Amino acid sequence: MPDDTRETTPSAPDYLHGYSAPVRRSHSWRTVANSAAYLEPRLRPGLDLLDVGCGVGTLTADLATRVAPGRVVGVDASAEVLTAAAAAAAAHGVDVELLVADATALPFAAASFDVVHLHQVLQHVPDPVAVLREARRVLRPGGTVAARDAVYASTVAVPEDPDLVAWRETYRRTARALGTEPDAGAHLARWARAAGFTDVVVSASAWAFSDPADRQWWASTWAERTDTVLRPRFAAGGPGEEDRTDAMVAAWRRWADVEDAWMSMTHGEVLLRA
Repeated sequence: MPDDTRETTPSAPDYLHGYSAPVRRSHSWRTVANSAAYLEPRLRPGLDLLDVGCGVGTLTADLATRVAPGRVVGVDASAEVLTAAAAAAAAHGVDVELLVADATALPFAAASFDVVHLHQVLQHVPDPVAVLREARRVLRPGGTVAARDAVYASTVAVPEDPDLVAWRETYRRTARALGTEPDAGAHLARWARAAGFTDVVVSASAWAFSDPADRQWWASTWAERTDTVLRPRFAAGGPGEEDRTDAMVAAWRRWADVEDAWMSMTHGEVLLRA
């Protein structure tokens, strides 16, 4: 696979999660089956696909297996993470071009791609409509823009734990303080129409964790990133927030150890044609 990790922007924007080890571990779990099943019926060999916000690239590489020998390009705001994306493509045995780019100013001519894919991207940008407009610009006539995003307000844990409820609400407040929308999945259709799309197909799906191994994996990624990446963000919310963060970290670990515990998070999805 060619080592194509060109950088076209000087730096990444403020990203709430960052690219620490637990974030990469969580993102590398994503596949077409668990994160893009709604798009799969529109994929076929020979399509040219752009993955905006490709991150560690495991989902990008899995998408590439569905459209080969079509061209696949992954872009992200961070040059650092594209090294992992290159490794993911190599592991899948697919060719993926990788470059750093601004999602609101993609370095491609109009009508360059048959599919533009955005997974868990719009929750992290201050102007999601601008990103969708740019996706529409680079889309070929008859092509598909596919976006899937979380609705953090939908996160449900059983047994209910007040410290996990506090984590959810603190996370949502923190994201909004950055000018982003943590419940982006609930706004996708509205944003798409504002971006000029007239053919909007809406769906939803959920991640659910109940198997003991799945619970431990999911809880460990969130406990670790809350303890490290999110802690200073949460603490900035006001006096006492850092002490509450300790309780939130403990709650994630406590929940994972409860027999028959269960958690789900709903995601909104849209398939768009101009």
